[in-house]
Parts: sequence; C-alpha cells; structure tokens
Amino acid sequence: MAYNEKLADRVREILSAATTNIVEKKMFGGLCFMVNDKMCIGVRPNKIMVRIDPAKSDEVLEEASGAEVMVHGGKEMKGFIFVDEDTLHSKKQLQYWIKMALEFNDKAPSSRKK
Repeated sequence: MAYNEKLADRVREILSAATTNIVEKKMFGGLCFMVNDKMCIGVRPNKIMVRIDPAKSDEVLEEASGAEVMVHGGKEMKGFIFVDEDTLHSKKQLQYWIKMALEFNDKAPSSRKK
C-alpha cells in the first residue's frame, strides 16, 4: 500500500501534539490514523482523507478548494472528505483539516469490533 510518507509525517506531528490514543493502520490504499479507536484521518499518495461531521460536508465542500467527497464502491461517503496535497502547503492549512476531524472524532460513533 503506497502512501505519501512525507505527508504522513506532517499529519503525525500535528495529530500527536493535539491528542493521544492514536493508532496507525494500513487500509484503503494508504495509512489511516485511528483516534480513540475511530477512523479520523487517512493519508494516500497525493491526498488526505478527513472524517468530519456529515452534517457539515456540503458546506465544507462548497467553501474548500481541492476537497471532494470520498466515493467508495460507487457510493458517496458523506462525512469522508478527500483533500488534495496541493492545497496543504502550510502547517496551518493541514491543521485546519486535522482540527475538524478531531472535533468530529469526539462525537463519531465507534466502529464495530469484530
């Protein structure tokens, strides 16, 4: 599974400064950062996946440049947003998305345990 290691390091740095209980898992063709046993942020070759409040998805997509809804199995996954690496030049830009993911993580339902 290929993912952007430099981008993963940037996410790791910001995420670890903001929270604890982070686990990294390879999934969805990239690296996923689980926070409190919930999917939070993923890193792919040229973008990140951010899990946000589904109720805010449409508003965020209208305002954000380089962001699109995640499509999995032909279905739009509301609350899962892909953000192009090209729009994440500064630490502040990346922090914006990580903060939004962490805010939702507190409210997000836990994934089912197998």
